[in-house]
Amino acid sequence: MSIGMREYNDLVVEPIEIRFIRPSKFPVRYSADDTAEMLSLKDSIRQHGLLQPILVRALEQGFEIVAGHRRFSACRSLRHRFISCRIGEFTDQQAFEIQLTENIQRKSMDPLEEAEAYHKYVTEFGWGGVVDLSARIGKSEEYVSHRIQLLRLPDSVKSHIVDRSMNVSQALELVGAPASETFVDDIVHNQLTVKQIRDLKSGMPDMKTVAKRKRDSKSKESNITKRGIFALKIALSRFDDLVEAAHDADPQQRAALVAFLMDMRLKVHSMIDETIRFEKSRPKR
Repeated sequence: MSIGMREYNDLVVEPIEIRFIRPSKFPVRYSADDTAEMLSLKDSIRQHGLLQPILVRALEQGFEIVAGHRRFSACRSLRHRFISCRIGEFTDQQAFEIQLTENIQRKSMDPLEEAEAYHKYVTEFGWGGVVDLSARIGKSEEYVSHRIQLLRLPDSVKSHIVDRSMNVSQALELVGAPASETFVDDIVHNQLTVKQIRDLKSGMPDMKTVAKRKRDSKSKESNITKRGIFALKIALSRFDDLVEAAHDADPQQRAALVAFLMDMRLKVHSMIDETIRFEKSRPKR
């Protein structure tokens, strides 16, 4: 059962001296103090004060933050001596689940931060499997599993997820695929759909074939022609989308438009065939 966004109104609220409070030993995300979000929060606290106490748990010595790391960081940077706290008793697992759930519902984590947190919960801390975690945070098992799979991607792909130039659905198509730099760049720059990525993947060799080709030849000329074929396949996929869209056009123009697009598609297909024949006809080194 999902723990959801909990209300802790029945907990004791007290001002605690900031020097006695430490961040969670299981942080689910890290945020810099100089982001626009943090600067806005500090400005709000400076003008209106802290509107919502942070949530802490008592330790043998001092207190540990359960929820409210950003508010705590903002108050500390503003040189507040005390901060208003709700004090509760939570196990490590409960504290992590509360922190994780509130960050998810506030949508303050990027997909890779979520993936890291889920992986820690399931693998590093061993608090439960994907089924257990999904039930605790109110997400589907597929959602949690897909997020964890993102950790298998190379750093070059992860960077596109972080800067939001590639969405999660696009990135998941590259898990386990021979994601060459050219392929990744084409996905980002042409904003290929999941269907287009799958269509292109279906014509790509598997990892063993890729490795064999790298061993057999590193011919620059071969790479150029293969990139040409790849570019033409992207164009072919684009024409498929245009043909589908043309069926919604004005009935008087529809037939001529579809015929024109199909003719262009046929020419692109012929160019692919010609490029493949050219590649096969080249003398092998």
